[in-house]
Amino acid sequence: MPQPSERPLRRWYFAVWVLLGLVPPAMGVWDQPDSARSTTLALLSVLALCYPITGTFPGNPAVRRFTFLGVLIAGIGGVSYAMDGAASLLIVSLPHFWILAGSPRRAVVLSGAAAAADVAGDAVQSAPGGEIVSGNAIAALIGYAAGVLFGLWMHRVVGQHDERERLLAADLADAERRLAEAQRRQGAADERERLAREIHDTLAQGFASIVVLAEAARDGLGTDPGRSAQQLGSIEQTARENLAEARVLVGSASQGSVVPASVAAMLRRALDRFAEDTGLTVSADLPDVDCDRTTRIALLRCTQESLANVRKHAAASTVGIVLERCPHGIELEITDDGRGFAVAESRGFGLDGMRRRLAELGGELTVTSSPGDGTRVLAMIPARA
Repeated sequence: MPQPSERPLRRWYFAVWVLLGLVPPAMGVWDQPDSARSTTLALLSVLALCYPITGTFPGNPAVRRFTFLGVLIAGIGGVSYAMDGAASLLIVSLPHFWILAGSPRRAVVLSGAAAAADVAGDAVQSAPGGEIVSGNAIAALIGYAAGVLFGLWMHRVVGQHDERERLLAADLADAERRLAEAQRRQGAADERERLAREIHDTLAQGFASIVVLAEAARDGLGTDPGRSAQQLGSIEQTARENLAEARVLVGSASQGSVVPASVAAMLRRALDRFAEDTGLTVSADLPDVDCDRTTRIALLRCTQESLANVRKHAAASTVGIVLERCPHGIELEITDDGRGFAVAESRGFGLDGMRRRLAELGGELTVTSSPGDGTRVLAMIPARA
């Protein structure tokens, strides 16, 4: 079956073959005797009709192709006999053999058979007193030889093109495979980073809080049982929240079970737990701004990480948090009056995790601090369409 890209070329060649191969003999036979004229026109008509008929007739494609080539060989011999030669028809018909034969060897043999039919038809018509080697025979043999040389050269060129195309296809397939593998590895790395960040911002912070509360409860069992009981209650609540977060991480629960619909309520709950566990003074300005779940999660994680840093490092007495809807988006500011730190020298998973989380939403994190001057953390998330 011809490829879709070959069909227009074959149609063009068929038109050229009819125009230059069949029409000239039909015009040249008009001044011949009636018997020669009718025989030649009949043969040319059969050739013109045989190509489209055998191309569309059902059955094996190879059989159809060789049927047409057989008819073409016989037709060239018949026209040569009727017109004392058909070298021009042979030469114009040579591409048929290279297109339809299926291999160079068959093309050489079948086109040779057509050339022999042309020479034989002319020789039979000229016998017994005609020239043994006529101009038609010489032209047919030269055309056949040139056609073989040109066909073999074209076959080599097409073969090299096909080989290059095969190599390019193999290179493309290999590049696609390597790209898919790189994307898979990058996806796995991104997923590991996401899980590490989620575990750090949820489970790790919760476990750290449990450890601190457990130590405080143990120390106060003899001196302040009421406070120890309160801290044990906080440990239980934190453990329940960690269990809920773990279920979200493994996909057995929805994120909505740990992230309320209201960002203000969500942050206020985190602040109340922080104040209860640490005893620090907390001031909050938390209007109920409207935002999507992804933004709420990012604001919650930034708040949890900032409060965890205050608990572990700041030695602060007061903490302030302000949530504000601005024209360009949402801003969350968390400040403390603790010992501060040198921001340029700070390297930690928590701050880097907050920066990456906000960057995924097009936002940014600004940390302002210096030793002895407290810390200001500003998270900005742009408005999302």
